[in-house]
Amino acid sequence: MGRLFGTDGVRGVANLDLTAELALDLSVAAAHVLGETGAFDGHRPTAVVGRDPRASGEFLEAAVVAGLASAGVDVQVVRVLPTPGIAYLTGTLGADLGVMISASHNPMPDNGIKFFARGGHKLPDAVEDAIEARMQEPWQRPTGRGVGRVRRHDAGARQYVEHLVGTVPHRLDGLRVVVDAADGAASRVGPQALRDAGATVHEIHTDPNGWSINDGCGSTHLGDLQAAVLAQRADLGVAFDGDADRCLAVDASGAVVDGDHMLAILGLAMRERGELAHDTIVATVMANLGLRLALAEQGIALVETGVGDRYVLEAMRAGGYNLGGEQSGHIVMTDYATTGDGVLTALHLLAAMAGSGRTLAELAAVVTKLPQVLMNVSGVDKSRVGTDPVLQAALADAHSVLDGSGRVLLRPSGTEPLVRVMVEAASHEQAEQVATQLADVVRTTLTTR
Repeated sequence: MGRLFGTDGVRGVANLDLTAELALDLSVAAAHVLGETGAFDGHRPTAVVGRDPRASGEFLEAAVVAGLASAGVDVQVVRVLPTPGIAYLTGTLGADLGVMISASHNPMPDNGIKFFARGGHKLPDAVEDAIEARMQEPWQRPTGRGVGRVRRHDAGARQYVEHLVGTVPHRLDGLRVVVDAADGAASRVGPQALRDAGATVHEIHTDPNGWSINDGCGSTHLGDLQAAVLAQRADLGVAFDGDADRCLAVDASGAVVDGDHMLAILGLAMRERGELAHDTIVATVMANLGLRLALAEQGIALVETGVGDRYVLEAMRAGGYNLGGEQSGHIVMTDYATTGDGVLTALHLLAAMAGSGRTLAELAAVVTKLPQVLMNVSGVDKSRVGTDPVLQAALADAHSVLDGSGRVLLRPSGTEPLVRVMVEAASHEQAEQVATQLADVVRTTLTTR
């Protein structure tokens, strides 16, 4: 059996893979492990629990709350709020544990459970492994006054919005923005935060019904946002995913502004204010070469990590950096948040426009992205990617063809028997040609028998 925890909590099809029984058992085990590792320091533990609007989140929330309270944890239920909102409240309310029930950008039938430690930080792998190992074990159940109490914390959304608005360096008055909240967790707080900061907001996909989350909308489906920006003659549009830890944008013409663009825009604005730690940005190996070239030209260093916000955060903590993220729009600003925050990103993107008096297209033009082609080759022995001599020769040939004007990346999947071939080049045709040739070599030389 594989590891229960993935790179971002426990996920699966709700009521099939992720059942009420599993959610309850997981919560009890989390309470026991954190209690025994000293996280509760001998006091009565408390937890903050929230979710996105998926219908399955209702019964999973009930199971998580029941598990925690039965293990002696007092629970504050905040209902629907973005993942970074739960992380923020875990810290600001002094809770020992935060729990977010969401499958992020996944389709509606999926759901997930993510834990935060005290301060709103993600749990280390070792703690997640310990929780998994303790599931379904016999335990001494508290009784009487020993059981946890459950309370609603209705002020959570207001506290979170006030925190977000308080981080913005410039008012957003005069800016017109379309917000696509993916019928997800930011359907209320996303538009509210932008309005409170001064922007004029037009909303789409902000009326969740339990089933519509991420369905043809949000950061993974930008078509409706692009159309609305043009129809409203807005200055820009922003789109969140289901739990609003990501943000993508489109400019006034409908052109996409992704995480690479936003890292450059935010980084330059922060440096101008003297706030960019060590004049450095953290990004993954999937960041476009255009970002690397743009930052180098501006005198900003780039630290590269593996794919996943967890690795971005680790590098940021290790080096004392305060801005990092991924092409997908998962942007981490550690001066204000412990995890990626889509609404925070949107606010600071608009603030960069307000502070400079420039359009989003003008700001994004600092990065000239190279055409990128990504191909997945499945059914191969990914363990031989770095050692197979035929593949290494083909990789050397690809580098020779690009002659410094592009980039090649062969990346074994962390969860599937496949290899990802990524090529960036001066033209899409060249990138596709090189990627196709490399994919063919991967397929013929690493095929499993």
